[in-house]
Amino acid sequence: MSLEDFKKKRPFKQKNWTQVNASNSWSMFRIMSEFVDAYDKMDKIGPCISIFGSARTKPDSPYYQMAVKVAERLAEEGYGVITGGGPGIMEAGNLGAQNKDGKSVGLNIELPFEQGHNPHIDNDKLISHHYFFVRKVVFVKYAQGFVYLPGGFGTFDELFEVMTLVQTKKIDRVPIVLMGKAFWAGMIDWIKTEVLQNQRNINEADMDLFLITDDTEEAIKHINSFYEEHDLAPNFS
Repeated sequence: MSLEDFKKKRPFKQKNWTQVNASNSWSMFRIMSEFVDAYDKMDKIGPCISIFGSARTKPDSPYYQMAVKVAERLAEEGYGVITGGGPGIMEAGNLGAQNKDGKSVGLNIELPFEQGHNPHIDNDKLISHHYFFVRKVVFVKYAQGFVYLPGGFGTFDELFEVMTLVQTKKIDRVPIVLMGKAFWAGMIDWIKTEVLQNQRNINEADMDLFLITDDTEEAIKHINSFYEEHDLAPNFS
């Protein structure tokens, strides 16, 4: 079928400029309401660490168990835990905090192909989002540190955005931990050889923005030591 035949059979209906403007105007109200709701709830939680990772990770995965353990230790150290509220690594993070009676938040996102929120978050600690960019702002604004476990494009997106914000000094320096050496090793080797050494697209100091480890206690020590060395107490800005 030619393009012209297709158009005759299924004519395209183009929105006019007035319709586009009206849609944009109403979107602003929804965006503002998402920010207000999230800020209001998060202001009451206290210092948190954001945990990222795949929604597809199963409970029998060693990475799931690693996420549970690090979340438990974060709760014992007095940190709240922020996750995306879904299954997989996110569920493990909320479960770990729950196991130690810690504070736990889920920043859920409306997606057509993934399950809803996991059962380890209190209803008043679940914040639903329609817009990815609002959710990402909340993740960064209220996190005193970031822990990344194996994940997909969403996890990479969050990791590189945070590192870019720190690198460009758009946010203050915060501890960043990549857990799962075997998973991250190939990417880090490529960054070192191609991005840094061959292309000089980053500075050598940028490789110090994060810690890679399989050791939960090393991850916790890195986060705590950051605030001790900088003579800071984790708090909201």
